[in-house]
Amino acid sequence: MDTLKRKIETTLVAWKEKDGHKPLVIKGCRQCGKTFTVMHFAEAHYSHVVYVNFMENDDFQLAFKQSKKIDDITMNLSAMIPSARFNPKDTCIILDEIQECPDARSALKFFKLDGRYDVIATGSLLGVKGYGTHGSKASIPVGYEQNEEMYPLDFEEFLWAMGIDDDIISYITSCKDEVKPVNDAIHQRLSQLVRQYIIVGGMPEAVANFVQNRNMGEVLQIQRDIIGGYKEDMLKYAPETDKPRIRQCFESIPRQLAKENKKFQYSVVQKGGKASQFLGSLQWIEDAGIICRCYNLHITELPLDGNADETTFKVYMADTGLFVSMLEDGTQADILQGNLYGYKGAIYENVIADMLHKTGRKLYYFRKDSGLEVDFVIRYNGECVLLEVKAKDGNTKSTRTILSHPEKYHVHHAIKLGNYNVGLKDGILTLPLYMGFLLK
Repeated sequence: MDTLKRKIETTLVAWKEKDGHKPLVIKGCRQCGKTFTVMHFAEAHYSHVVYVNFMENDDFQLAFKQSKKIDDITMNLSAMIPSARFNPKDTCIILDEIQECPDARSALKFFKLDGRYDVIATGSLLGVKGYGTHGSKASIPVGYEQNEEMYPLDFEEFLWAMGIDDDIISYITSCKDEVKPVNDAIHQRLSQLVRQYIIVGGMPEAVANFVQNRNMGEVLQIQRDIIGGYKEDMLKYAPETDKPRIRQCFESIPRQLAKENKKFQYSVVQKGGKASQFLGSLQWIEDAGIICRCYNLHITELPLDGNADETTFKVYMADTGLFVSMLEDGTQADILQGNLYGYKGAIYENVIADMLHKTGRKLYYFRKDSGLEVDFVIRYNGECVLLEVKAKDGNTKSTRTILSHPEKYHVHHAIKLGNYNVGLKDGILTLPLYMGFLLK
């Protein structure tokens, strides 16, 4: 994984260089690369790195039990890790899987007040209901820590891993901005790479394996092992009464997305299922970073968040590769060959949800009982813009209807993503699917 360049490295450098910086807490789903990235950064920027993993060794929790004095904590850690060295201003303490030790989370305040050592904490299940071995929660040191979200590799990071340099990304960005077609060689290559990204996704182990071996069977096994790990987390960390419902919600996602109307329906989770039964279970999966929600809008105007209906939403997997790994065997080969069949809409929508979500965006769509439906609605260049995702030349009737009534819908621009080159047709900007990550 040493070949994988990650955007959060820039965040880590800026954090270290900021005067009086607070302990840094990096949140993210399991196996998105938190530990590797933080260790790589710390070893490059500090003379001494003290690594503490609360999941691998429960005894480390004892170092934080009796006292919050930093000298006591470092003395305890020195006894447990004989090689540890605590040099003021040149030591980074990494507290991995900090959700397992609420006392360590509370101690971040005292590390900030003390100021001698830099601390980076990582956590996979921070904030989910009932996390931690005993379901206890940390006293969050509000105002004494800096929080950052980390995701699996986004499409741009995947492109870097596959040898696409910033000059090519700058070129296609200019093609988008100037509405001019991408030259055929680059267009074909990036169209191939986005199909590969749909299958591989952004889990670092899967990407690294693909870069090295190009073996889809091995990638699929890695992905399914990660899915298995998620299911184990659901059994280990979720509240006892919620465990079966959380798993049911999770396993219903492919069925939810296969529907023409992809609104999440609890009756698909379980016959006769209701929001009151499953809403908390779905929230647990979202808080674990496994899924992202896309909310229906009452009206297509800014601010999007203020016009969202929190009771009506679609659910996408936060990583496209993991989504495809949940589908039947052979789906990967179908995607590479362009034969998407029944799942084509769901697969294309999920990869765009993946691209938008990994920029930190909240997701929105627009659907009315009258039949009007637009896959996504985004804030782009300071405007409310419609975003259609089409696996092939699809129906854009809803988009054209909305654009033709700006006095009612307050929208003047729309973008269609799919198997196209850059162009402008019927007032709609068409972009190749691989440009989804450029809609920042």
